[in-house]
Amino acid sequence: MPGQYPETTGKAGDGAIRLVIGGRGAGKTRLGAEWVNGLVRGLRPFADWRYGKIALVGETLAEVREVMIDGPSGIRAIARRDRPHFEAGRRRLLWENGAVAHIFSAEDPESLRGPQFDAAWLDELAKWRNVEACWDTLQFGMRLGRRPSQLITTTPRPLPLLKRLLADPSVAVTRLKSDDNAKNLAPGFLEAVKRRYAGTRLGRQELDGELIEDRDDALWSRRMLEQADAGEAGELLRIVVAVDPPASSRRTSDACGIVAAGLTTSGTVLVLADRTLRAAKPQEWASRAVGLFHELQADCLVVEVNQGGEMAGAVIRTVDAGVPVKPVRASRGKWLRAEPVAALYQSGRVRHAARFPELEDEMCDFGPDGLSDGRSPDRVDALVWAVTELTGERIARPRIRDFM
Repeated sequence: MPGQYPETTGKAGDGAIRLVIGGRGAGKTRLGAEWVNGLVRGLRPFADWRYGKIALVGETLAEVREVMIDGPSGIRAIARRDRPHFEAGRRRLLWENGAVAHIFSAEDPESLRGPQFDAAWLDELAKWRNVEACWDTLQFGMRLGRRPSQLITTTPRPLPLLKRLLADPSVAVTRLKSDDNAKNLAPGFLEAVKRRYAGTRLGRQELDGELIEDRDDALWSRRMLEQADAGEAGELLRIVVAVDPPASSRRTSDACGIVAAGLTTSGTVLVLADRTLRAAKPQEWASRAVGLFHELQADCLVVEVNQGGEMAGAVIRTVDAGVPVKPVRASRGKWLRAEPVAALYQSGRVRHAARFPELEDEMCDFGPDGLSDGRSPDRVDALVWAVTELTGERIARPRIRDFM
């Protein structure tokens, strides 16, 4: 794939470290193997001259040999000519032109002390047991040639080192998804894993190559939300659509949080939809909220009126005057309103009918001071209003409906 190939400018220091983050089967190993073969032959776009001494570092020595060297997409498997010879006893790979690649295990950081290289391929860095020690020791050995270069290929995990590399402007970052390499994967593989993992934390990490992490002081955790899978949702007594209107429709304004939820006969709340809309004019978010109301045959729209006062209800009535609107006004801060809802998740009383990645990202980033980037937690606000409405009010005349 063209997006996999690193650019080269020929200037010493440019692109010294390239970080490739990708999902399973996205082509990371093939990229690494092509990169190494390109370096030892001095082939563009990988290099402008020949590299002669390379480090191959993996989780274990067996991983280096079975995946990076002899795997289906490994260095020897994809070599079109001048296939290198592997000397197991000396733990090295030799090319006819004299280039040599030594293999190392992340289980033994000290083995990297002493040798020196002009290039290094580091595979699945996020799995390494001694990642910091291995990384630091290797850096002192990258001292040969005109332009020492490193390629890191890995599925992401929230490691401090990986986050530092992502934040470093001198590191060239490439992101790949499993979908990007679909034509080279077994038929049915992606369909099967997507059916099971799409939208989950594991799926976003292992298929989409996203770096997913929890905030230590957040009210919700990824594990909590993974356990909130609906399973057999059963019958619903009541459905509401909660709306958290933005203060204005400017492009820089907050989004309009729109979240629907229902109450089951067992007393469990089931989150049904997240239709949050950003930078929308009042008529646009009102139309979306009313549309969701009719789609789910909801009982009412719960609308926060702190920001827009009675304007929010008035806008909704211009779209559909027959939709029942219940105005709610916040008398406490967002964190205090959200705490009892998070407690319901903790006790298993709130479930999700599907995965809602953007809503769940916001939930896991919502701390005492709000979201880490300073934005308004619009999705969380709408969720809290919906769950509070369903759990904080007695239902006088239940109306049973089967949502499944």
